[in-house]
Amino acid sequence: MEFFNPHLYDLSNPELWVAIGLILFFVIVVVAGVPKLIAGVLDGKAAKIQSELDEAARLRAEAEALLAQIRLEKAEAEAQAADMLAAAEADARLMEVEAKARLEETLARRQALAERRIAQAEVQAVAEVKTAAADLAARAAEQILAARLAGQKTDPLLDAAIGQIGSRLN
Repeated sequence: MEFFNPHLYDLSNPELWVAIGLILFFVIVVVAGVPKLIAGVLDGKAAKIQSELDEAARLRAEAEALLAQIRLEKAEAEAQAADMLAAAEADARLMEVEAKARLEETLARRQALAERRIAQAEVQAVAEVKTAAADLAARAAEQILAARLAGQKTDPLLDAAIGQIGSRLN
């Protein structure tokens, strides 16, 4: 315990003067308000750090809210895309059914048109055959009549056949 040593309090002792200088330095520092100044600087830095932490927490909350909104919008977009796909598939099936119906209707019309044309062609062919047969029969009758007039002979069977030609052709 050097504090109780009487040699310590001797004015020629340099350690005494170092202790007095140190004590005076601490008194001046306390009187000048250095501890309050240091505390104020530390409090300012603590407040700045706290405000930065609060800002970071606010930004994180905003980011989480934005992420939740984006996830919600993504889910809504996926649901809308699924609905659109289902609607497109339904439209495609409907269009397929309508196209089949139109194709069947077109085929039926074309078949009916072809049948009408065939019937017209048959009627025209029958008319042409009848006309050709009538012309041939008329020429044959003309030749027979010319030959009969030349020979003045009558053939009762030929006369009966000529009489029936007119009624059969019409």
